[in-house]
Amino acid sequence: MNEIGIFNQTEDFDEIKDVEELMNKVCVKENLQNVEFNIIFVDNKEIHRINKEWRGIDRETDVISFALEDNEEVKEEHRVLGDIYISLDKAKEQAKEYGHSLKRELCFLSVHGLLHLLGYDHMNKEDEKIMFDKQKEILDFYGITR
Repeated sequence: MNEIGIFNQTEDFDEIKDVEELMNKVCVKENLQNVEFNIIFVDNKEIHRINKEWRGIDRETDVISFALEDNEEVKEEHRVLGDIYISLDKAKEQAKEYGHSLKRELCFLSVHGLLHLLGYDHMNKEDEKIMFDKQKEILDFYGITR
């Protein structure tokens, strides 16, 4: 059984249900069993603080993932993957900037964060292509498009 914690440290917003529903479906699609992770919605001030403290980057960002596994060969029965922090403020800004819904932006950021927890990255062009293709595949599969 998967345990997905959804924590909101911001204002209430309807799309939180969509994110939780999508993450449960993604776990099934990606054959993730007995995993645990959290998604924490914060404001720009808090994500700025986290980004500065943990990454040494003195600015806000949209999503930060803290993976607890650092080895792709982990074969534990129950896996605690880590935490995904998403700035609701930044997500709203980006949804408006990109001309799509807040639901799409939050689902995109959640999938992006989960892929980081699973070991995907975009530090070079090859890895970026793999990760971004996977994101698109998942979002397209569930009809979450721009």
